[in-house]
Amino acid sequence: MGFSETRTHASATGAALALRHQPAKGKAAGVVHILHGLAEHSARYAAFAQVLSAAGYHVYAHDHRGHGFTQAPGAPAGSFDTGGDGVRLVLDDVSSVQDMIAASHPGLPLILFGHSMGGTVALAHAFRHADRIAGCVAWNASLTAGLAGRAAKAVLAWERFRLGSDVPSVLLPKLTFGAWAKSVKDRRTEFDWLSRDVSVVDAYIADPLCGWPASVGMWSDILDMVFEVTDVGNAPAKARRLPYHLLGGGRDPATAFGKAVKTQAERMRSARFDAVTLRLRPEMRHETLNEVGREEAIGELLDWLRVKVPAG
Repeated sequence: MGFSETRTHASATGAALALRHQPAKGKAAGVVHILHGLAEHSARYAAFAQVLSAAGYHVYAHDHRGHGFTQAPGAPAGSFDTGGDGVRLVLDDVSSVQDMIAASHPGLPLILFGHSMGGTVALAHAFRHADRIAGCVAWNASLTAGLAGRAAKAVLAWERFRLGSDVPSVLLPKLTFGAWAKSVKDRRTEFDWLSRDVSVVDAYIADPLCGWPASVGMWSDILDMVFEVTDVGNAPAKARRLPYHLLGGGRDPATAFGKAVKTQAERMRSARFDAVTLRLRPEMRHETLNEVGREEAIGELLDWLRVKVPAG
């Protein structure tokens, strides 16, 4: 099962984005733009796109720069940008895809969906460009700021000084992927923290476009976005009026077992965001869309969409 269409989108940044599309079945209620996570690619969201399509949503998903089949100047595999402008370029790519979506589907509400790193990108885009979207969904985003985030930045600064920005980080994978793997008792593989569905884990491991080491610069860019979206006091009024759907897994070590997601929801509510929905799935690991019981979680999301983002 795959997307019905795959093509290249010429981003305003100069990137040739690998873009996948699944049209809505029947009368369209809206458009969902999917942002994938770190060290993976948008083709992994085909099954989710099929469900959204059947529910009446056009679906678009692109590979971020440095990921999948996207090609971008200054962005080899594992890097957003070798020139140090990765955050802006990643977000500008999102905006460029949305320019195309708006031209193709005028009048339809656009919902931004992001998983993990994609959830962080989605929130950063929503805070900067709330006027472009009708709602924001961030699932399984590792929004760990505070001392842990600052310590990670210090590690990356040391690696940048010793190794440079455009080489794989040595220490961050050990502090993240490696530590997350160890949190799963009696694990079968080093990626069991992703899902309890063994077929999903095996497919991820076998996929040459998944699980690669990110560069020092890419890790630093991701943390910069984390700091931006956790500093909710700086979000403009338009961003506070959007509906948000945040979800975390109780057995997801990447989100401190859901605590990072819960803390983000509390931050946003304290900053007077109008409509923040929080869902915690106690038994789920990191990839909710690929977890045992995903049907229920996706069904709840569809209900939320119908209520919070009325059809255009």
